[in-house]
Amino acid sequence: MDLSRIKLVATDMDGTLLNTNGEVSRRFFELFEELNSLGVTFVAASGRQYYSIIDKLKPIKDDIYVIAENGALTMQQDKELQTTEIDRETYLELLDIAKKLQGSQVIVCGRKRGYIEDYGQDFIDMFNEYYYRYEIVEDLAEVIDDQYLKIAICNQKGAEEYLYPALKHLENKLKVKVSGEIWLDLSHNLANKGHALQQLQKNNNILPEETMVFGDYNNDLEMMTKATYSFAMENAHPNVKAIANYSTKSNNENGVEYMLHKMIEAKKAR
Repeated sequence: MDLSRIKLVATDMDGTLLNTNGEVSRRFFELFEELNSLGVTFVAASGRQYYSIIDKLKPIKDDIYVIAENGALTMQQDKELQTTEIDRETYLELLDIAKKLQGSQVIVCGRKRGYIEDYGQDFIDMFNEYYYRYEIVEDLAEVIDDQYLKIAICNQKGAEEYLYPALKHLENKLKVKVSGEIWLDLSHNLANKGHALQQLQKNNNILPEETMVFGDYNNDLEMMTKATYSFAMENAHPNVKAIANYSTKSNNENGVEYMLHKMIEAKKAR
């Protein structure tokens, strides 16, 4: 494992760079300064909303690339590099299907903001962690003045056990991604972290063998295939552990920072 070759680092946020309290460690920001000085490109790749990601990474937001909404949106310094949206006809079809899933809360992830109906204060308190900009609307079908990047569905019965079996028939034309224990995302087929990362690699002339990625859940699977140095977190889903070439400590043990430190040391020793 020659970590001195790394030119690009891409990491998921929840369950990976963030601890279970949704926090980025102070150590990460210290390591980022070293990465920056060594010319390593950094990419935050998440199912989160763009505005939520840059809020978590506020001190470095102008020095990084952001892949948001599971790859539907790629940004740099508030400049839109790539957008992959769902057309309105498909959006309305998916909305109709999602609303029939008993006990589910549906979030429309737009380019401008997220949209929800009034699901009560308990849900909004949880939702606030992932959506920095949002609007409560009377009817999600009436959301027309925005681009539809993703539909996220939350259900306390479990995404893998309850939501995925009801929606997997859509996989022939869409990305159907279990992105967390109670979260499932529906998006355009090309809206995935792997496709978005591949575009950044191409634009920056960076090879898979010069790329390091970190992830923990099924929405990271495509991204894992774009890097020779793919790391599954100790707390990762079995699917991610099966496809990753390497592993690291859990998110609560700063597994990303652990490997970044090793990579920086390897570069300095070269």
